Amino acid sequence: MDTADNFGFSDRVIKLAARAQEDIRDRFSALEEVSFQNTVRVMEAFKKYRVSPSMFSQTTGYGYDDMGRDTLDKIYASVFGGEAALVRPGFVNGTHAITTSLFAALKPGDTLLAATGLPYDTLQTVIGLTGNYHGSLKYYGINYRQVDLLPDGTPDYDAIAAAASDPSVTAVAVQRSRGYALRPALTVGQIGKIAEGVHGANKNAAVIVDNCYGEFTETKEPLHVGADLIAGSLIKNPGGGLAPTGGYVCGRGDLVENAAMRLTTPGIGGECGCSLGDNRLFYQGLFNAPHAVCQALKTAIFAARMMELLGYDTTPSSNAVRSDIIQSINFGKAEYLEAFCRGIQSGSPVDSYVTPVAADMPGYEDQVIMAAGTFVQGASIELSCDGPMRPPYTAFLQGGLTFESGKLGIMTAVNEILSK
Repeated sequence: MDTADNFGFSDRVIKLAARAQEDIRDRFSALEEVSFQNTVRVMEAFKKYRVSPSMFSQTTGYGYDDMGRDTLDKIYASVFGGEAALVRPGFVNGTHAITTSLFAALKPGDTLLAATGLPYDTLQTVIGLTGNYHGSLKYYGINYRQVDLLPDGTPDYDAIAAAASDPSVTAVAVQRSRGYALRPALTVGQIGKIAEGVHGANKNAAVIVDNCYGEFTETKEPLHVGADLIAGSLIKNPGGGLAPTGGYVCGRGDLVENAAMRLTTPGIGGECGCSLGDNRLFYQGLFNAPHAVCQALKTAIFAARMMELLGYDTTPSSNAVRSDIIQSINFGKAEYLEAFCRGIQSGSPVDSYVTPVAADMPGYEDQVIMAAGTFVQGASIELSCDGPMRPPYTAFLQGGLTFESGKLGIMTAVNEILSK
């Protein structure tokens, strides 16, 4: 097949793609080994809890004694290193799961300490830093403190431990991924060092990790190195591209129980909540997740190398160690960010004919442009790209269910930029 004829790629784009893939070829074997080790852990959990077709059955109404739901909780706890887990379609997004986790450890008068600087945009409204929403942490009289990252984007361990020593601090929030910031994602090792410092300074403080975009990028997860609670979205990494919605909370048993009481009602917690017909997709998605994350990482590294060859600033670089699936590219000008997003949309399997435009989005202060031709709406494990319309006009790329389709999407985006 001649990709130049079928996709309209210029000769320059085809040559750039060939060189980029050759430059990064050695990186792929390391990613595949991580995927294999994570698959081993997932398979061990499936075998331990004797997964059978009966667990994929539909439940309705209250969902009492939903064996599939309850077993999936145990599998998540096993895979991610927690005492318990809460995996539910009722989580509408990752922010919802993270918010539930924060309320599991905080009450009026307590203090939330953000250990990795200003949190992601949608968490700012949850905390009460922006907006004036009913039900925010600020609304309930929960205080907030923040420790900024060091100039190189790494945690200030001493400052975090010092701030955590305040007895009112009962939750220390750690954002693993970069969000809309131009800083490196935290490694699992760095998160473990934060947890060690916090627990040494304040045994009553829970380290709560926003794990979005980071699951299965390394062979360990934050709970394996001392974090108390993690939370994330099923339409990102752990859903493997198959979960249609939902989120998870995993970690210390008492905190997971508190989160369940917040998600439903006090006294009911995780005992209710039917799974309808989604259990099979949740199981199969988790089974597929290590491989899907590997494909997304390959796509991100390929994108980084292509853009480097064109002279653009990329974070992380194509040869950097990765702890999340996000690739950021600084374009400097709004029109190039818009062109790249148009190309990603055009190179998508769904809605390829749609033109993305910047618009106001709930939870964001700036207009955001989003390109996502995905099978599951908003699924960030599928190839997507978005960015706030503010300097330095950075595209945040993530996902790619297969490297082959991800490569085509990146080539289409580059072709769009070069045609300007």
